Amino acid sequence: MTLYRNIFAALALILLFSSAQAQKQDYKVLSIGFYNVENLFDTINQPDVNDEEFTPEGSRNYTAAVFNDKLSKLSDVISMLAIDYTPDGVAILGVAEVENRSVLEALSATPKLKSRNYQVVHYDAPDQRGIDVALLYNPKYFKETYSEALYVELAEKYPTRDVLYVEGMLGTEKLHIFVNHWPSRRGGEEASAPGRAAAAAVNKHKIDSITTINPKAKIVVMGDLNDEPTSPSVTKVLGAVGSPEKVKPGGLFNPWVDYYKKGIGTLAYQDAWGLFDQIILSSEWLSNPQAGYRFYKASIFNKEFMVQKTGRYKGYPMRTYDGNRYNGGYSDHFPTYIIFVKPVE
Repeated sequence: MTLYRNIFAALALILLFSSAQAQKQDYKVLSIGFYNVENLFDTINQPDVNDEEFTPEGSRNYTAAVFNDKLSKLSDVISMLAIDYTPDGVAILGVAEVENRSVLEALSATPKLKSRNYQVVHYDAPDQRGIDVALLYNPKYFKETYSEALYVELAEKYPTRDVLYVEGMLGTEKLHIFVNHWPSRRGGEEASAPGRAAAAAVNKHKIDSITTINPKAKIVVMGDLNDEPTSPSVTKVLGAVGSPEKVKPGGLFNPWVDYYKKGIGTLAYQDAWGLFDQIILSSEWLSNPQAGYRFYKASIFNKEFMVQKTGRYKGYPMRTYDGNRYNGGYSDHFPTYIIFVKPVE
């Protein structure tokens, strides 16, 4: 009898294990992020842009030591993004407020990021301060096939940041990426709103040209929009909605609306949180598993070590400078990232 009981027990364990294995589904995980890195300048005075304050002789005493410390701080943050879900972290990262390609190459070469072999997509934009948007990508996951800078024309005719458009392959899936840094709210939110609407319209025009050919195109619109998820530039010009059930085929989904309505943000101003740093997705990311990678969740990376502990900015993201005094922080924005999953066949 003992022998039979042991046989039956072994068979039961085999059946239980087989059932658990049948229910288990393995997934490939991918992350895409965005980070306004707050004035990542080199230390060289460029003749055609207003970057004098970010030089050793400038008002901020922006020395090589400061530059290298800032690179180290930024690499700390970027190296941690999404590692709870994938050991490679973010596969694609849009960035804002970078002066040129060289600072991005220096950032990618830092010890904590070097192994990821991030490649750089960057164009010099006409912004008077010399700050641009750019894209970093891990070639293990993504291959650039085409890119261009989309000009944003403002009614006031002053130069602003271009929209960076990058097309590439995410494995076997074609991906369209837009990286933005829309005109600021200087002069007031309402008075400056037409500039952000103009930048949003540049994105929308290009998106429409893509979805006219392929309504199921996978598109990512990311950036520091200087507007909230509920602002007209986002909801009316782009047409992005915060509920997956309300996204029409070929439309845009904005996963940050609920965060914003709960008072959770990526930057603070006058003791109020804003959520300017958004990553917006086309409808195809919400479709069934057979469509490849699909949306899983959106997150704001706001760890305690990135928060200012004292002074007038207490509780805010820890910025690089407090006025002209070096504060030793990371950025005045928290980064955002999205997790995508795909079943392993």
